[in-house]
Amino acid sequence: MKFKLHIWRQKNSTSQGRMEDFVIDDISPDMSFLEMLDILNEGLIIKGSDPVAFDHDCREGICGTCSLTINGVPHSPKRAITTCQLHMRSFSDGDDIFIEPFRATAFPVIKDLVVNRGAFDKIIQAGGYISVRTGQAQDANSLPISKVAADLAMDAAACIGCGACVAACPNGSAMLFVAAKVSQFALLPQGQAERKKRVVNMLKTMDDEGFGGCSNHYECEAACPKSISVKFINKLNKEFMAAKFFKDAV
Repeated sequence: MKFKLHIWRQKNSTSQGRMEDFVIDDISPDMSFLEMLDILNEGLIIKGSDPVAFDHDCREGICGTCSLTINGVPHSPKRAITTCQLHMRSFSDGDDIFIEPFRATAFPVIKDLVVNRGAFDKIIQAGGYISVRTGQAQDANSLPISKVAADLAMDAAACIGCGACVAACPNGSAMLFVAAKVSQFALLPQGQAERKKRVVNMLKTMDDEGFGGCSNHYECEAACPKSISVKFINKLNKEFMAAKFFKDAV
């Protein structure tokens, strides 16, 4: 298969970026999108050119670092997959493919297709954890948790923090990410001790880091590779409203 690639190139966070065109041939339809970029970079290195910088790690749809915008859609025009799970058979021979970094004020470009998603780390540091001492692990059956709550908590915990929701949102909002991280603990007994402070601190940090507000476009859910539901944003709002009634939460 042969493709014409239009790739965003940017030397560093302060330089002016631009689209650069490449033609790549003899690509197997069974290659992943990242393997195709590997082939491109091998050719660039052989020619003495600077390879295209892009993030990747597990290449199994687990870590969320393979964050590219492909033909205007975060990760891929295909639903519920990460970039590394996209295969070249999803395209037609001779296609033009546009490849850009995630676009969001809170995710500044570091180089080419790599962005700084450290703002997500700061949100997690603000409260996305359980700090109480739990002692020795208890038997699972000694903590009664309803099947409904356990299933919902697992659905929220499926979030891999890739940032596709932010890149897809017209406002650059991180509400779906924060909602998932708040909800996974708010639904379980272990998360109750810090429940009120958690939601207030994480939302405050989200605002401080320059993320936009949610205006219910639902693009976040559509772009999420793990299909996290916007219903968790509703739960986040309820958690925040409940927390504001307690002085120790602010």
